[in-house]
Amino acid sequence: MARMSAEERRESVIRAATIEFARGGYHGTSTEAIARRVGVSQPYLFRLFPGKKAIFLAAARRCVEDTIRTFAEASEGLEGEEALHAMGNAYTKVIAERPERLMMQLQMYVAVKAAEEEGDHEFGESVRDGWMRLWDTVHVPLGADVNETTTFMAYGMLVNCLAAMGFPPEHRVWEGLYPSARLKGRLEI
Repeated sequence: MARMSAEERRESVIRAATIEFARGGYHGTSTEAIARRVGVSQPYLFRLFPGKKAIFLAAARRCVEDTIRTFAEASEGLEGEEALHAMGNAYTKVIAERPERLMMQLQMYVAVKAAEEEGDHEFGESVRDGWMRLWDTVHVPLGADVNETTTFMAYGMLVNCLAAMGFPPEHRVWEGLYPSARLKGRLEI
């Protein structure tokens, strides 16, 4: 079996960190758990990343980039309502199939607030920058209409909350959402 390059190992750390941080949050996840999941030592982990914060921010950036890619691919060549439903369908499918992405998003928001309460604004700057790129990715296919974009993002946050709380797709709380915003299957976290 060929040895992984440092970049391949770095990618495996980001994937493992996403799963660990999604489950335990920033403060509840140890670098030891991440190293163990990847199958490397902590000293090797710190050759790839300068510390836990850098690992978390890399996982957060990846989470946002994956969501941006999901929306961009789903809306390619579409506009308005067609784009809205394509993005909604794609997103609910992703969070049903990859619940760690939903959980990582939620952990990112908690980490920002906790870090800023402690005087650390780097978390917030990085996460807000990613979120604005996400906003812009959705904004253009929705006709660059701020109200449409706000509504889409608000529905998305509601979907996140309902899915994270474990409401099954057939529950009445989903009835008010347009069909493409409804969860496509039971979320197993």
